Amino acid sequence: MDSDSWQAFQNEVTCTICMNYFIDPVTIACGHNFCRPCLFLCWEEVKAPMRCPSCREISEKSDFETNVVLKKLACLARQTSAQRNIDSSDKICIQHEETKELFGEADKRSLCRPRFESPEPMAHSHSPIGWDAEECREKVIKEMDYLWTIKQGTQNDLNQEISKIRSIENYVDLRKAIIKIQYLKMHQFLEEEEQLHLQALDREGKELFQKLQNSQVRITQHLGRMKDKYRELWEMCHMPDAELPQDMGNVLASTDLAHMQKPQPVNPELTSWGITGVLNMLNNFRVHNALSTEMTPCYISLSEDVRQVIFGDDHRRALMDPPGVESFAMWGVQAFSSGRHYWEVDVTGSSNWILGVCKDSKTADSSIVIDSDEMFFLISSKSSNQYSLSTNSPHIDHYVQRPQGRVGVFLDYENGAVSFFDVYQDSLIYGFPPSSFSSPLRPFFCLGSR
Repeated sequence: MDSDSWQAFQNEVTCTICMNYFIDPVTIACGHNFCRPCLFLCWEEVKAPMRCPSCREISEKSDFETNVVLKKLACLARQTSAQRNIDSSDKICIQHEETKELFGEADKRSLCRPRFESPEPMAHSHSPIGWDAEECREKVIKEMDYLWTIKQGTQNDLNQEISKIRSIENYVDLRKAIIKIQYLKMHQFLEEEEQLHLQALDREGKELFQKLQNSQVRITQHLGRMKDKYRELWEMCHMPDAELPQDMGNVLASTDLAHMQKPQPVNPELTSWGITGVLNMLNNFRVHNALSTEMTPCYISLSEDVRQVIFGDDHRRALMDPPGVESFAMWGVQAFSSGRHYWEVDVTGSSNWILGVCKDSKTADSSIVIDSDEMFFLISSKSSNQYSLSTNSPHIDHYVQRPQGRVGVFLDYENGAVSFFDVYQDSLIYGFPPSSFSSPLRPFFCLGSR
């Protein structure tokens, strides 16, 4: 191949980002080719949308298949370039005055062919230098792919921690407000306990906020170390063949160590502080056998965004079937249109359930729309081994301990109040803001299958 043709061939197999022969080349939507690691590192430094580094065209996808043909051509170009540069003094055997084009497996050094054909035992286990370098480079690329996958997962964890930090302050303020409302309903002698409770919540909220901030720092630092490790492996890929480490054990061990040191995200959960005498007070309005023992069919309907918030990525296999599919629930024996009423429901051993009250007219067509008017529900769900507790209208995630036994429901019809209590902890879970009811309300309980 003449020099012009060789130069043209080199240009076709050279990445325009690193200006080296392609390492794991990919072809993006606009038709330009780049090393996958180079493209990842380039896009890592910029905000969306992702654009082609050459023509600046927007790329809609970020996951690409390896261009196998281009990878083979780049490998061929590397080996050919190595042969063209083989005339340096350290590549010539002084004894036989021939090129060292083989690699000795035993003593880990380059050999010429006469040396290989010698009767010395150590000379016989060999492989071409180019082959050994490409095999080593392929191992490094696999490690880079593995490390990038871990890094992406850690980045997601960091984004979640940042989101929690933004919401936890508002949630602490919200929880303080609903607890204060509940205390105002009780006798005056509880004023001192109220102040102690709020101070403890303030202190715990600050501690939890600090834990989340510390977690953010740890994950950020770990992310930085993985980026440094990734760049180290990336630089290793571009080493000359003879300088690439032949023993990949240490490289693999350091990558595994980085994965094992990955910090775990914080699960924010406030203590459920008990309220003295609250259950004794509520038991004055106790309704026995508030729910029917008969399971009746009904339709549970949630908007797609509400299902996503409550059940996460696994929401289609979570508590309820998709919209329009029949489920089963227990309704209240009677509907309430006045007075104060309190009843308890045992949720022991259940991960997924919906509990509360709803407009009595909704029972006529056996249809329940979770985010509709005059529906007041406490929702427990489990997704990917993570439990969540929330309420509807509007949707609120609750950072408190999930009730393990009986849950109490208190309806104060005249004052337009619906509240939920953890019976075992004697604590308030949530109290809906006061509203005006326009129709009778009936107790409702739906138990999930998991």
